[in-house]
Amino acid sequence: MKQENIFLFVPNLIGTRFGAMLDMLTDRCATMCLLVNLAMLYPESALLFQLSMSLDVASHWLHLHSTVVKGGESHKSIDLSGNWILRIYYNSRTVLFIMCAGNELFYCMLYLLCFGEGPEILPGHMGLYRLILWVSTPIAITKSLISLVHLISASCNMAALDAAERSKRK
Repeated sequence: MKQENIFLFVPNLIGTRFGAMLDMLTDRCATMCLLVNLAMLYPESALLFQLSMSLDVASHWLHLHSTVVKGGESHKSIDLSGNWILRIYYNSRTVLFIMCAGNELFYCMLYLLCFGEGPEILPGHMGLYRLILWVSTPIAITKSLISLVHLISASCNMAALDAAERSKRK
């Protein structure tokens, strides 16, 4: 039998643990690259961009790791009795899309605003880039809060796994 080469698949569609890892890595790396550029363009806000990167990477990595350790196939397959925020986030493709797209739009608009306001919505008023920034700001804040929930939830899961292992050894 000829063996399939999973390295040629689209990361989100592989359906294996490798696909989940690759999907997570590509998302985190792309966002980090954008945030590094924003930290250079807005040096007065560099600390906020660094905190955002740290929260994003730490929360998603620990969430994915705890899911894999518990035997899950993907970070998107969560226990339905778990955290209600994460349940909505991962079970509604609409919510997941709005959160991810809105968060990236927020950072992209910050980048574009370094070069201008974009097309004017109304003459003499704000440009398109600033309007999109204002619309996406609450989404980006909510996405950061969800990342914090990821971090707390995954930390609790890992602590529970550690406690269960210790109790088995006694």
